[in-house]
Amino acid sequence: MQKMVEIRWHGRGGQGAKTASLLLAEAAFNTGKFVQGFPEYGPERMGAPITAYNRISDERCTVHSNIYEPDYVVVVDATLLAAVDVTRGLKQDGAIIINSEKLPEELRPMLKGYTGKLCTIDADKISEEELGRNFPNTPMLGAVVKVSNLIPETEFIADMESSFKHKFASKPQVVTGNMNALARSMKEVLGL
Repeated sequence: MQKMVEIRWHGRGGQGAKTASLLLAEAAFNTGKFVQGFPEYGPERMGAPITAYNRISDERCTVHSNIYEPDYVVVVDATLLAAVDVTRGLKQDGAIIINSEKLPEELRPMLKGYTGKLCTIDADKISEEELGRNFPNTPMLGAVVKVSNLIPETEFIADMESSFKHKFASKPQVVTGNMNALARSMKEVLGL
């Protein structure tokens, strides 16, 4: 990686955008990268829009501000497309990844003229089928790694399995569900 890669996450409180950004930072750190992962909150309540950020670099990250010109934007809740300018500052050579059952070309009219790479993943469906509940953050995390190529997939999967086994030591079914959700999302992301 020649430059710092910046990612902006858009979600709603309770959907796990903050957690996913922190998991991505942890996984990148474990591959030797310098990282930042942090949230920005508005009204702190369930369902309120939130923004989270990642910086990933081969060199020390000395910038400590929000991200205004991201390389990647991750939209965990597609209803935010009508409420938030998710493409603000998004680099044309980057990509936006949206949690939606729709095809990328169906969502492009909602992106205020953005003509860069657009990917979709039905993270809600994957999480419902693999975890039994709507936790879209894990499939979105897998989609970000697939689209960005920031972390080698095999290293990422191994790191996430280790992390999930530690966090969910008393709930092995949760580990299996999350690992299945990651693997599926990396295969099912559209628009690559």
